[in-house]
Amino acid sequence: MAEIVTMPKLGFDMAEGTLVRWVKKEGDKVEKGELLAEIETDKATVEVESQYSGVVLKHLVSEGSTVPVSKPIAAVGQAGEKVDLSAEAATPAKEETKAVDKSASQLVDQPTNRLTDQQTKPQQAKSAPTKPAPSSAEVAEGNGRLPAGVRASPLARRIAQERGVNLQAVRGSGPKGRITRKDIESAALGGATLPPLPGLALVELGPPPADERIALSRLRAAIGRRMTQARQEIPHFYVTHEYDLDRVMDSRAQANALLEGSGEKLSVNDFVIKAAALALRQFPNLNAKLDGDAVVQFGRVNIGVAVAVENGLLTVVCKDADRKPLRQIAAEVQQMAERVRSGKVHSEDIEGSTFSISNLGMFDVFEFTAIINPPEAAILALGAAQKQAVVKDGQVAVGTRMRATLSVDHRVSDGAEGAKYLQALGQYLENPMTLFMQ
Repeated sequence: MAEIVTMPKLGFDMAEGTLVRWVKKEGDKVEKGELLAEIETDKATVEVESQYSGVVLKHLVSEGSTVPVSKPIAAVGQAGEKVDLSAEAATPAKEETKAVDKSASQLVDQPTNRLTDQQTKPQQAKSAPTKPAPSSAEVAEGNGRLPAGVRASPLARRIAQERGVNLQAVRGSGPKGRITRKDIESAALGGATLPPLPGLALVELGPPPADERIALSRLRAAIGRRMTQARQEIPHFYVTHEYDLDRVMDSRAQANALLEGSGEKLSVNDFVIKAAALALRQFPNLNAKLDGDAVVQFGRVNIGVAVAVENGLLTVVCKDADRKPLRQIAAEVQQMAERVRSGKVHSEDIEGSTFSISNLGMFDVFEFTAIINPPEAAILALGAAQKQAVVKDGQVAVGTRMRATLSVDHRVSDGAEGAKYLQALGQYLENPMTLFMQ
């Protein structure tokens, strides 16, 4: 009997997914665990593995279709076997709504969807017969691609093509040098193109750029929904602690010196992940979720690590972080982060976190508070490890300090428990040899 493959649920709040590509075609052999398809959720494009071995008998939905969770998408069985869907109430998939202005949609496409350029064919405007032959740069613009280093709004691109204006010769007045409609109109009338660098001369900036309306990406919209829900439904409280990282920095330098040439490297964040996981063993109430009138304390300690991507962020999950050595934590987090940024994320990379860490230290952020990632009970926000003037043994000296702020669901825990957890975290960070021994 043929096995029916259904749209997987790749997150507790996932309701539907878009099947962006079939990796296995009808008639192809597939083994359990092999890549079957790529599915786009609100968070990312995820590579989905087959749960069955056999032959792909039939695709039940087409590429580009949006399918509710648990609805049939394919049938796998023996060659020549008939597909019987009588036991499955298949719901027709709805086609994903296409943006009216395809070039505008390119501004908000996520890097996690590596198929966007293949699926979306930008419109090509027809050149008037009286216009001169376009330059190579203009041909690239007509194909929906901008020359390197050129930023222009979709409207500006269209007008430039209609009027035969070379975008590479126009100085943009918009944010970050973006070329706007007024810049193109000015250039078409013989206005300023790229003049010599003005030096100390006064520069005529021209009128301010027009307002632009840019649609939210699916990822940005999903983040907005989840964070709004979290702030409205979860009563947050915050506790901040400052840590002495001198010993962590020394231990990290020694470890990385031993790892030199291996391709491995430990970061401060890796030390915090391990320390946070070990401290959660002592405070299981923070490694938990609220379930109705009860608190579910998770047996596993799975640390979610926020990774910045264009127009948003995704959380990758280091599972059983309390049981793994530092080198393994570092390698796993680095590999998952690379997959997220390249659009090759696996479903297990982003599922199952029980406690999250958000680190903005690499952006020189001193301190901040983070919103809890539901259904978790807490999240830790890390600032930068900075050299400061500190008092040691009654003397002013240079030391490395880092601030961390714990956000906690007040329905699950209280301030005293949050403060004690941060103290326990400090015992590990200020004695980092204990992290190498567990």
